[in-house]
This record gives sequence, C-alpha cells and structure tokens, in this order.
Amino acid sequence: MSAVADKKIVVTGGAGFLGSFLIKELNAAGAGEIFVPHIEDYDLTQVDAVKQMYLDAKPDTVIHLAAQVGGIGANRENPGRYFYANMAMGLHLIEEARVNKLGKFVQIGTVCAYPKFAPVPFREEDLWNGYPEETNAPYGVAKKALLVMLQAYRQQYNLNGIYLLPVNLYGPRDNFDLESSHVIPALIRKFVTARDEGAPEVVAWGTGSASREFLYVEDAARAITMATERYNGDQPVNIGTSNEITIRDLVELIARLTGFEGEVVWDSTKPDGQPRRKLDTSKAKKLFDFEAQTDFETGLRNTIEWWEAQGR
Repeated sequence: MSAVADKKIVVTGGAGFLGSFLIKELNAAGAGEIFVPHIEDYDLTQVDAVKQMYLDAKPDTVIHLAAQVGGIGANRENPGRYFYANMAMGLHLIEEARVNKLGKFVQIGTVCAYPKFAPVPFREEDLWNGYPEETNAPYGVAKKALLVMLQAYRQQYNLNGIYLLPVNLYGPRDNFDLESSHVIPALIRKFVTARDEGAPEVVAWGTGSASREFLYVEDAARAITMATERYNGDQPVNIGTSNEITIRDLVELIARLTGFEGEVVWDSTKPDGQPRRKLDTSKAKKLFDFEAQTDFETGLRNTIEWWEAQGR
C-alpha cells in the first residue's frame, strides 16, 4: 500500500501551477484527504494563519510548494519581498509541524540555491560551495536556510522532513505574465504574440550563452509524490532530467515550434543569470526510483498548445 494512502495531506501552493498536477498524482496514489490553503484564508507568512491552518486541516503530511518567485527581472525588483515571504512561510510551517508532531514534512527547494559557479552537473554535495547567482540569491538563500532548519529539527525533535531540489519547471498552466514569468512561458508568449501580429522581430534577454535544464511539470509532480511515499532521508535530492540546452538554442526551438518566422534580436544589456544549470539526478533514481519521462520537444508542444487554447 502507498505511504500516502488514506493520509491527510496539506499541499501549500496546491492551487498553483505545480500544485494542480501534484494533487492529481497524490489522488492517483490513494491520498485520503488533500487540503489546499488559499492565501485569502491563510497568509502563510503570518504565524497565526499557519497555526490556524494546522488546526483546521489536522494533516499527517505537509508538502510545501508555495513560494513567491519569478524570473530574473522579478527577482531583481523584489529581493527583499522574496527573501521575507519564502523564509517566513517555511519558518512558520516547519515550527508548527514540530508543535503538531507532524508525520512528514516535504520542502520543495530551488535550483537557485546552488552556487553561481557550481561544478556542472550540480551535485547535492556542492550546495554549500559558494554563493548563489546574485539576481536570485535572496530567494535561493531563504530556501536553502529551510534545509538547515529541517536538518536541525530532525536532529533535535525527530521531525521527518525531506528536501527536494527541482530544476526549472515548465508546462501547461504555467505563469505567462511577462512581468513575473520564467523563461519558457515568457518566450512562448512573446513568439506567439509576434507571430499573430506579424511582428518582424522578437527581443530576447542576454547573450543566449547561458544554459538551463528544464523539467516538465507532470514529471515534477510524479517525483514529489514518489519522494513523499519512499524517501525519508536528511539529505537534499535533485529533481530534473540531467539534460541542458543553451538559451540561444531554446529560443530558436520555441521560434520554430510557434511558427515565428521573423528575426531574434539579443539584448546583451540584460543579464544572462547563472552561466549553466544542469543537475546530477542519480540520487533521485537511487533513493526513490525517479526518472523524467517527457521528451523536451513534446513538453514544449504541449505547453504552446495550452497557451494558444487560452485565447490569450
């Protein structure tokens, strides 16, 4: 029987992009009751709201997805807000997990926690060997501090908390707001709009030389469910595909898949962000038998089709 079967599970951020897919996976695994705290009812940055959420939901397991985050531009504009909100949510949720003697706490970390010049592929053991890339360091450091908190709480209070490090996600239902979206939805929106309007060019940020690894959202939801069921260790675990693509190649691929036939203009005054991102995902395979299944081009086509179906 699945370790989530018949369990009461809180999924913070469950109404969001990844959360909607995770709930589907948890239900398929036999979860008993899933509670999604909405921000209108529970501001998780406030300790009283977190206390009330635990009282109302009475969970066996908490999966903490909720985050305040965006792309490079949003991170540069909101370093203080992103640090506070992510630190405060995790701080209160983990402390109240201890108080309520929670069975299991699953913290979703971020690839932004890795050092700017971490050896590629990123291995979990390299997490502390340097400072994160500057544009997203406040967010990354806040999330990384929660790993330390979980390890400390395991040591002192025997709280079973695990920590997962997913790479950049993409897929249907992603955030396509150009002010706060990540690179794939931002590019899809730009290229689809340019195609539909007959624009002669699309401006892309940076030089295109940076590389990124991307994980399809359904694969990520499956990974989190598998880890919740099978992993109970104190060490962080990468979640990804171990495949990287340069931003230049990504831009050309999305241009082709959207049918945009104009020119791409690179604005090198904009930052590239971290030079490379590629994860060593061998621990996820070893510890809870996760491997990504979705081909990148297939995932991109699904994402583009979903966006076009929204009527924009």
